[in-house]
Amino acid sequence: MNKKLTLFTIAVFAIYIARAQPAVDTVSQLKEVEVKAYFNSQPVLGLPASVSVVSKAQLQEQQSYSLLPSLNSVPGVRMEERSPGSYRLSIRGSLLRSPFGIRNIKIYMDDFPLTDAGGNTYLSSLDAGGIGEIELLKGPEASIFGANTGGVVLLGTSTAKKDSALFNAEVTGGSYGLFYQKASLLKSWNKADLNLSQAYQRSDGYRENSSLKRYYFHAVPRWSYSEKGKLRALLVYSDMNYHTPGGLTEGQEAENPRMARPSAGDMPGAVSQKAGVKNKTFFAGILHAMVFSERLRNVTAFTGSHTDFENPFITNYEIRNENSAGVRTYFELKNQPQAEITWSWQAGFEAQQTKSEISNFGNRGGVADTLQAADRITASQQFFFTHFSAHIATGLILEAAASINSYSYKYGSLNNQASETATRRFNKELMPRIALSYTLNNNFAWRASVSRGYSPPGTAEVRASDNIVNTALEAETGWNYETGVRISLLNNMIYFDGVVFNYHLKDAIVRRLNEGGNEYFINAGGTRQTGIESQLLTWLIPARKRGLLRSVQLRNSYTYSSFFFKEYRNAGNDYSGNRLTGVPRNVLVTSLNLDFPYRISLYSQYNYTSSIPLNDAGTDYAESYHLVQLKAAWSTPPHPKSRFSVYAGVDNLLNQNYSLGNDLNAFGGRYFNPAPERNFFAGIRADF
Repeated sequence: MNKKLTLFTIAVFAIYIARAQPAVDTVSQLKEVEVKAYFNSQPVLGLPASVSVVSKAQLQEQQSYSLLPSLNSVPGVRMEERSPGSYRLSIRGSLLRSPFGIRNIKIYMDDFPLTDAGGNTYLSSLDAGGIGEIELLKGPEASIFGANTGGVVLLGTSTAKKDSALFNAEVTGGSYGLFYQKASLLKSWNKADLNLSQAYQRSDGYRENSSLKRYYFHAVPRWSYSEKGKLRALLVYSDMNYHTPGGLTEGQEAENPRMARPSAGDMPGAVSQKAGVKNKTFFAGILHAMVFSERLRNVTAFTGSHTDFENPFITNYEIRNENSAGVRTYFELKNQPQAEITWSWQAGFEAQQTKSEISNFGNRGGVADTLQAADRITASQQFFFTHFSAHIATGLILEAAASINSYSYKYGSLNNQASETATRRFNKELMPRIALSYTLNNNFAWRASVSRGYSPPGTAEVRASDNIVNTALEAETGWNYETGVRISLLNNMIYFDGVVFNYHLKDAIVRRLNEGGNEYFINAGGTRQTGIESQLLTWLIPARKRGLLRSVQLRNSYTYSSFFFKEYRNAGNDYSGNRLTGVPRNVLVTSLNLDFPYRISLYSQYNYTSSIPLNDAGTDYAESYHLVQLKAAWSTPPHPKSRFSVYAGVDNLLNQNYSLGNDLNAFGGRYFNPAPERNFFAGIRADF
């Protein structure tokens, strides 16, 4: 059946049901999800944007040491882990540019931008257990956050309840040498509160040369120094060291999926070169919010970060020294309290600069040898943004937003400080967005939007591992059109969110590899991306105090991605019409959360991912796979001063052979990074 027709049928049926639903007492409804992405907390039902929320409860259902299962349950989102600590994240196919790490997606933590001016985000440096909630904005829906064509991720830390204190400690152990320890303190006073979190994680890894060690700490103090003024700070320190086993061919994977990339001819292997990543990052930010009147306020934030990065690789040893600084400020004006039309208007500015000193040496058994190349690159980006939202009629919301983006980078030789520095400036680009939503009888909401994305090449793409500064690389741009529905029925016991989008990307940036395994990037012409995303949440059995099953909650998400290269020719090859590399066409994730007597719970999640094209030519594919995860937990009875819980779980219950993070367009067919076989974990948590 045509999937667009199916969604349209669901929408028509939903309108019929929504009109038939009687008004309900809002006090008796289950808690409605709210989002903070657009400056103020607001119910997600009528929001004219594609936003998904991963709550604190959902994060705690999964392994506390990893965000991967939770994020992969969100339609349109794909998170990969080629080896412990080696994360990749994409939204609606943006993985095309990311050999590792995060690109083409902007990430903020407590309103502070973690993504630097060069477009890179060290998500793997963060501790999953320190995150309290995640909001995801898909596609170029968020021009108020500047240049991106993939989307925006907003990470939030937890806050203490008023005049309370909570200390939490957790220890987890598991297969392949997994050990995770976390401790946190949430403390609230009359006008201030504090969040302190510390974590340590290690793993031997499933494959050779895939061990991980990470030390993490963050502090989030907040102070309401007056009725109108507030201060908030964020301090993060992370010291991470993980090894990378490298990609295998299909034959090598079949022979021994646990091996690291072996030597081939004159090319050494991952073990002998001690391939891996060492990353020490310190991030600091301070935010001030001032309410001038009931109609006007200002929020201003300053950020700074420093990163020492080392990457011994097969062919070289890269050392990076990075320093970033940024500022974000905006004013917000609201309507008069008694006005007939409710509206709000924000206007602001964000700017960042990242200075990178990048040196590449020969790699002699994991030791930096002869200098091969050394460059300094300074990336600068700034944008002005404005956003207007109004309830122009009963149930009807209009949003209009835009940002004007500027981007440039300076580059020159690091060996000769007296050498001239050249500058590559990109044209100023406008990212407009207009959206509508209509809410009917508190049960049904329709939305539609048109938006433009813009994403310049990042530092790691301009100067890739081939040690060449590629000044010819252009920014990618695209228009996105989408429409969707949200349905909430039976006192919010059934919630459905479905959307259809069509995205045309121009000058898409694509990763390529040369014979030596070094990467470089080119513009592929364009892509045509049509997709369907749906999410369903329902309480099959609402919470109750009697019976064998005290509650049963079902979640389901489905992603359909019909993504193709529109125009793509390279080195005499024509890839036009081929499927977009690295994007599965179908992803289905279903989970069940069951509560039993005596505070026993069982959580299960099933993930089906269809085949994935591994190269732009469309000749090689990774096979589809089925993943099943289980987690059982038991907790002590509620107590005003303490609570303990124990849990145990299994990942990849069906013992599937699959690669969770393929090396796209890998030379010699070294695509595969085999994921762990069936593995187990168990832990204990205490709250005081």
